[in-house]
Amino acid sequence: MRKIIAIGLALFVASTYIGSSWSADAPGLDTAAIEQLTGAKGTYNEKEKVFKVSVPRSDLKLTIAGVKMIPALGLTSWAAFTPTKQGVMVMGDTVLTESQVARVMTTALENGLEVTALHNHFFYDSPKVMFMHIGGHGEQDKLARGVGAVFAKIKETSTSDTARTAVDIDPAKTTLDPKKIESIVGAKGDLKDGVFKLTFGRTSHMHGQEVGNAMGVNTWAAFAGSDTQAVVDGDFVVLESELQGVLLTLRHADIEVVAIHNHMTHEEPRMVFLHYWGIGSTEKLANGLKSALSQTKTL
Repeated sequence: MRKIIAIGLALFVASTYIGSSWSADAPGLDTAAIEQLTGAKGTYNEKEKVFKVSVPRSDLKLTIAGVKMIPALGLTSWAAFTPTKQGVMVMGDTVLTESQVARVMTTALENGLEVTALHNHFFYDSPKVMFMHIGGHGEQDKLARGVGAVFAKIKETSTSDTARTAVDIDPAKTTLDPKKIESIVGAKGDLKDGVFKLTFGRTSHMHGQEVGNAMGVNTWAAFAGSDTQAVVDGDFVVLESELQGVLLTLRHADIEVVAIHNHMTHEEPRMVFLHYWGIGSTEKLANGLKSALSQTKTL
């Protein structure tokens, strides 16, 4: 009887294991589910306990100074998953044309992922490509769905990749009313050479020395054009904990984020800089700026 029970228990354990999608080669990760949810095939690094899915940008016809670029030369979007005590962590990098960045960034942020950097990897590339780094931690399937949504948006927008429509704005012909912007933002600015600029200083420390507004630790916005059609560009300096809120707020205001990077090293607290660009009425742009500022300790 004991032998029969032992055999039955062994068969039950075996059938339970076979029926499970959890991989013995990737403890703590459901690699089959990750592949299904991301829509990408992956490989497992046993030494580092990392499962990485990749999507080569073979659709890009990219050249750099005449050199024909292929995915193996650094044109592959990827995401790497690893188990943690709290669940799963994901880190990745996506290859995007300039006109894809805004749409893919919004998709990442709205699907529970963090956007941690945005920059170029090349000079002289045609078409211009940017690299947007993503991350997140928590429940595996939620993160994998987010990555899948990002990969899907890249594929979707690759077939509708068009340059931004040009607008005729000349700072020398600026007619906008600075008081309207000041009233919305709640801060005073200066109009010079057709550009109305607001600056908000912050402070950090480097090597024991306080650094602030005059040393470049500031958020600023520059407007030019008319009240009905203006351009705003500028820079946000944010704490790491503020970054995602500012990014999402700017995107919801239809303001594009064009770079996310550091300007300093060894600073305390750590500061992240993001550059942005938008076109619209001064009212719409100023409201977007105000909402993004409210995500920081600047105001």
